[in-house]
Amino acid sequence: MPPKESHPIEIAGLKRELPLFEIKPGLKIAVLNILGDTELVIAGAKALAKKLSSIEYDVLVTPEAKSIPIAYALSVETGIPYVVLRKNYKLYMGDATIAKTLSITTGEPQTLILDEKDAKLIKNKKVILIDDVISTGSTLKGMHQLMKKSKAKVVGETAILTEGDLDDWQDVISLGHIPLFTD
Repeated sequence: MPPKESHPIEIAGLKRELPLFEIKPGLKIAVLNILGDTELVIAGAKALAKKLSSIEYDVLVTPEAKSIPIAYALSVETGIPYVVLRKNYKLYMGDATIAKTLSITTGEPQTLILDEKDAKLIKNKKVILIDDVISTGSTLKGMHQLMKKSKAKVVGETAILTEGDLDDWQDVISLGHIPLFTD
């Protein structure tokens, strides 16, 4: 079996090889998976905390699931609480708020759900939206919908990496950028 194609990158002073995956004929993406990469999560959180230090905010908001470690580590680093937008409704979530979007990694519709308890935490608060990688912006769009419905004010968007057309992400605070790979 030939070695898997990858894309080298440096994030917060750490070097990683991101595997390339074909998401449709002729188009590959480099996949950042921070789950289990404690070294990268901690270094990334410290670097993002520095970049966010000039912004006043009350809560970090992240989608489930791969970005939870960076939201947690950034919360520990800054002392700011975080909220996770879930993908599946559970009874304990009460009168939850829902937004729908389309995921680039699965190509399927994605539901984001804000727990009733967390809606109270972010209402009338300044929030930073955080994700591991922002690619098409579809998850970000769903997050914005939920924040608007919940009367939270988005004061910033951040990610470990942005992907695709760099011009689309000029307002996103990130630690790096990866291109899309076409044949």
